[in-house]
Parts: sequence; C-alpha cells; structure tokens
Amino acid sequence: QVQLVESGGGLVQAGGSLRLSCAASGRTFSRYVMGWFRQAPGKDREFVAVISWIGGTTYYADSVKGRFTISRENAKNTVSLQMDRLKPEDTAVYYCAADPDGGRLSTRGYEYDYWGQGTQVTVSS
Repeated sequence: QVQLVESGGGLVQAGGSLRLSCAASGRTFSRYVMGWFRQAPGKDREFVAVISWIGGTTYYADSVKGRFTISRENAKNTVSLQMDRLKPEDTAVYYCAADPDGGRLSTRGYEYDYWGQGTQVTVSS
C-alpha cells in the first residue's frame, strides 16, 4: 500500500514556474514507477510525465517536453515536477500516481494503482 500527498500548487502568471512535490508513504516506494497526470475542467485526465523506479529514465507528454522536469529522491520518498515557462493551458489539477510494475513507463492512468488527492495549478494570462 502506498499513500501519496501532493503539494506545491498555486496561482502563477504565464511564463512563471512552480514546483510540485509528491510525498509517498511505504517502504517500497523505490520500486514504483511514478507518474504525473493532470485534469483540466471539462477535460479528460491526461498524462504529463513518468520516471522509472531508479530515476534514470523519464518520458514526457509532447505538450510539456522541454518545460517540465520530473525527478525523484527515493531516500526521501518523494517525486517532484518542476514546471517552467508555464502557459494558461497548463491550468489543471495535478496528480501523482504510483505504478508497481517497474518494467514499464506507462502513460495510461488505469495502469497506476495509487493516486494522490491532487493539487491545483492555475496559470493566468
């Protein structure tokens, strides 16, 4: 069992930056692939970024590539999402999620077993 708690959301102007953090409970955190997803009002949840259990491999949605950076510190049971050059279309609730299958870097939300409660990110124009 893994419990996830996101923090770091807020209101920022376009072009600004935010850093989201996700704190995980559980001794086996380092074995989970960790992902970030987001859901804007009236839209489906979408994949943002994913990082392998050891942190050596990452993958991003095209819409955030070059602007967002995912990282993790297994010793601290945390995964972060650094978001730079934010755009109004980045406005959404952001969720971190854990996938126990270390053999894949999934972009599909249904393959993640554990989810946080989400944190709101609002980018004003």
